Amino acid sequence: MKKILVIGAGFLQTFVIKKAKELGYYVFSVDGNPNAEGFKYSDDYKHVDITDEQTCLEYAKGKYIDGVITAATDFGVLTASYIAQEMGLPGLNYSSAKLVKNKYYVRQCFYEHNIDDTEQSIEITKNTDIVSLSDKIQLPVMVKPCDGSGSRGASKVSKAKELKDACDFAIKNSVTQKAEIETFITGREYGIESFVENGNVHIMSILKKRMTMPPYYAELGHAIPSGLTSEIEEKIKNCVFRAIKTLNINFGAVNMDLIITTNGKIHIVDVGARMGGNLIGSHIIRLGTGVDYLANLIKATVGDVVDLRIIQTPTNVVTRLLTLMPGKVLSLPNMQEISTKYNVEIQHHLHVRDSITEYHTNLDGCGYVVSVADNMSEAFDKAEIAKDAIDAGIIRG
Repeated sequence: MKKILVIGAGFLQTFVIKKAKELGYYVFSVDGNPNAEGFKYSDDYKHVDITDEQTCLEYAKGKYIDGVITAATDFGVLTASYIAQEMGLPGLNYSSAKLVKNKYYVRQCFYEHNIDDTEQSIEITKNTDIVSLSDKIQLPVMVKPCDGSGSRGASKVSKAKELKDACDFAIKNSVTQKAEIETFITGREYGIESFVENGNVHIMSILKKRMTMPPYYAELGHAIPSGLTSEIEEKIKNCVFRAIKTLNINFGAVNMDLIITTNGKIHIVDVGARMGGNLIGSHIIRLGTGVDYLANLIKATVGDVVDLRIIQTPTNVVTRLLTLMPGKVLSLPNMQEISTKYNVEIQHHLHVRDSITEYHTNLDGCGYVVSVADNMSEAFDKAEIAKDAIDAGIIRG
């Protein structure tokens, strides 16, 4: 039985842990939360900060693992890459992992190699003279942590007087205390999930995204097929392929977010060298294409054979984050009844006595509704109605 280590054991990593168990692997996991949900599904686990590369490496060596993986979090990417490098396991180049971790370096790399159509990009720290800088940049801009994920710490700035607060907010949410200012792009946002295996880049899916309104721009859900023309999809794929090669990403999952303008320009706004969150790998791609992307990613991680053949015609799949009214949960509705009534799948991490917070980033979400239908409109409607039914059925204190 091969052994795999999952870096991170939160709600979204439980899908990786469960799938690895289903495939017959012995699963270890690490997480900084002593009560991480994924621990109860793991064969063995350790409570440790997932950014502590050396401690995680010592644990991995002691367990003689055959592979290491992280998913749905940028915080585990460096650690997974470091362990793979030190133990001679399949994994992302450590130098590439460090590059991708810094959004400013990624943006500069794309600009130098003419990968997409974005231009303005500035790195800032707490010592940057923001007042002087505000006279030199062209508004509006997006300000975000250099090492953030899930829209945390990101905001749009339309007026010069708002810039300092936005920069302070982004730096506060950065582990490295650095943030990036880049041109604000108006257009429709899409997600692209790719898989690099044996040097080959496989574009697994182009996903339409729904986002919150300003100033936070957090995800509300995904859908496939994308609805884009074949010409635009081909242009996106070419851009993503070149971006991955330029960043020298040699192995594993790559999650990108990009914006398409009305005149067809492409702007890559984020890159993650790991599988996307929000059920992209565990549900959307599998249901929409028939390819068990997550299973293949796990197999590749331990050196087993993968199979990426699409075995069905594209299916309409929609996810909707559970963005719920704030309050303390006193009672939950019958999720199974709602699931059956609206013919959807519900994945959540709500418990009685939990406190639901106002939705600003993905971390404020309480789970997901997954909807499949013969047409996209029906899939959207089912997901939204089911989400509203859950919201209405919660009794709050």
